[in-house]
Amino acid sequence: MAEAWVDLVDTARLTAVVDIGANPIDGDPPYGPMLRDGLCTVVGFEPQPEALAELLAAAGPNERYLPHAVGDGGEHELKVTWMNGMTSLLEPDVERLSTLNEFARYGEVLQRSTIATTRLDDIADLGPLDLLKIDVQGSELTIFRNGRTTLAGAVAVHTEMSFVPLYRDQPLFGEVDAELRAQGFVLHTFAALKKWPIAPGVLDGNIFTTHQQAIEADVAYVKDFARLDDLDAEQVKHLALLAHHVYGSSDLAVRCLAHLVDGGVVDAEVLPAYGAATGHSVATNGVRSDR
Repeated sequence: MAEAWVDLVDTARLTAVVDIGANPIDGDPPYGPMLRDGLCTVVGFEPQPEALAELLAAAGPNERYLPHAVGDGGEHELKVTWMNGMTSLLEPDVERLSTLNEFARYGEVLQRSTIATTRLDDIADLGPLDLLKIDVQGSELTIFRNGRTTLAGAVAVHTEMSFVPLYRDQPLFGEVDAELRAQGFVLHTFAALKKWPIAPGVLDGNIFTTHQQAIEADVAYVKDFARLDDLDAEQVKHLALLAHHVYGSSDLAVRCLAHLVDGGVVDAEVLPAYGAATGHSVATNGVRSDR
């Protein structure tokens, strides 16, 4: 059952999630709680047959999964690696992988095949998009550049970004960040940071201890909350829901709710209702309540 504040937000539809690279290998997706509570729909893309079959077998009524490989619309060689999670359209950088314990083995290419890709902007039956979750091992920038029209309606992007190139010619954090900022998004939070041990050191017989090399992160971007007037009311509503349910970002949720109240879109009772649901008092004057 939805909390009172969610009922007061009163969206016209469920929050729409698109998941590119929906392989369940990494466990529960960030939007998992919303999906379980019946607060969102999911359209997922997964070109690997085994992973797609697993997703289809477990799919609920609000989930739809498709076999498309999303990219630039051309044909590319898919490199299937020893570790499923490193399968990519890009060629693993063996020299770079060899500088990290175990990664040369993880990135060993076992099979190559040619697959056709589809541009995000060319998927006619995609439906609405509020949150794009994407994990495609180096092809994120290509997808963003070929999905600018579709992403114009989104309010959040949850993407894996790399600081160290694990694949040849892999775009890194700076390039991807510049593209998303150009599309009106700002970095909101690091949902996860992956560090890895530099080879060849092994301390106390364990290759996974005492390491500080940052290699990847799951990063959440949101439409610029300094410019909420550029969004329609429905977008702001879904941003509030995502901020709360996916990222635990009460500050962003309250900013969105206050904007909706100020615009006469939702009842002012939504703010105390949100506070009651989260166990906090809510003020919107930016002043400490204990002064």
